Amino acid sequence: MSLTVQALSPEPVRALPDMGDTPRIDGGPTIALTYGTYDLFHIGHVRLFERIKQRYDRLIVAVSTDEFNAIKGKKAVVPYADRVAMVRACRYVDEVIPENDWGQKESDVLVHGVDAVVMGSDWTGRFDELKSLCDVVYLPRTEGVSSTELKADVVAAVSGRA
Repeated sequence: MSLTVQALSPEPVRALPDMGDTPRIDGGPTIALTYGTYDLFHIGHVRLFERIKQRYDRLIVAVSTDEFNAIKGKKAVVPYADRVAMVRACRYVDEVIPENDWGQKESDVLVHGVDAVVMGSDWTGRFDELKSLCDVVYLPRTEGVSSTELKADVVAAVSGRA
């Protein structure tokens, strides 16, 4: 039995919701930060990064470490170092940092001079405490693709062979 991979039809990049139009006081580049595991790197991740770069000059991506995923009760299929390499290779990403714990986000915003934290809509409301430090934006997820669904499809395909 072979695993069938469904190709997604090309999806035009949608306009971003209002992310605030406040230019930086220092005139420097605008900086966005997003967080995630980025396991089984896929087109949804690429489209997220692309949409963020439509509005911001620099994109910093915080990739969850294997240790932090264990705290969250998650296990990535792809090891942390490989996930970092894949995210770093994406042309929309300017910098990759580790996500080590829930509490680092405020520090990350301050240390990196972040103008906005941008997350998928599945996280709506969960980063609102950062609104006193920067804009917080929740983008719609790419329809029809997620790492969780990809993992389930692989497990189902492998189970069907047994």
